[in-house]
Amino acid sequence: MDHETAIAAALAAADVIRERYGRALARVDKGGGDFATEADLAAEQAIHAVLSAASPDDAITGEETGASGPAGARRRWLVDPLCGTLNYAAQTPLVAANVALRDGDRITAAASADPFTGETYWTDGTVARVRGADGTDRPLVPSPVTAMVDINLDPPFPVEPSRVIAAPGFRDRFRPRVMSTTLALLWVADGRRAAYLSYGDVRDSVHFAAGIAICEAAGCVVTGVDGTPWQTGTGLVAAADAGTHAALLSFIRTA
Repeated sequence: MDHETAIAAALAAADVIRERYGRALARVDKGGGDFATEADLAAEQAIHAVLSAASPDDAITGEETGASGPAGARRRWLVDPLCGTLNYAAQTPLVAANVALRDGDRITAAASADPFTGETYWTDGTVARVRGADGTDRPLVPSPVTAMVDINLDPPFPVEPSRVIAAPGFRDRFRPRVMSTTLALLWVADGRRAAYLSYGDVRDSVHFAAGIAICEAAGCVVTGVDGTPWQTGTGLVAAADAGTHAALLSFIRTA
């Protein structure tokens, strides 16, 4: 099953990430302050090995190595082997390994592994679950109860995100947080966050594909920052429920 392949690939990357954590790692400069470490590259290689063995006819687009496989393939794996590289390099264990399968214009399977908790969030395109280190799955149940909203402050973005935090009434309703990794989206799906906000185009993104698919399958309300479908390229709002989503959009409009 495709979701089990995604899980296996994400866990293979998680093993690499965990094993190399805390070491001095060589870096590859990407410009603009962005970089990859040798752990990113090794984790992507581990994912490639799993996907190539399980689905040799599929194409792969990786964060670090780009596109490979048949250019016209209907099925393409979107891979972000270490989401949260800056966290990782600073010895902050808040990262995820992301693997998503796009079949045509849909994500039909995805997995995001947390190397340090042993949790792997996954969807088969219909249901959303989190698998513990013991191999047991449990359903993901979004909830707004924490009132915590993660806001992506990583540039580039067309609108200054801090304006939303400063909008009148925002802090009366929500508690802002900053989490520059896929974990923020996964925690919305899991009821640990009320919502997540990111400006910028997230379409066909190796960074966001798995997290969005898991959130949607869990029943979260996921749109662009203007309330239109996120596929229009207007950014991303993922909320635990309709009330939280509506409230957050109102603050975005007044920012």
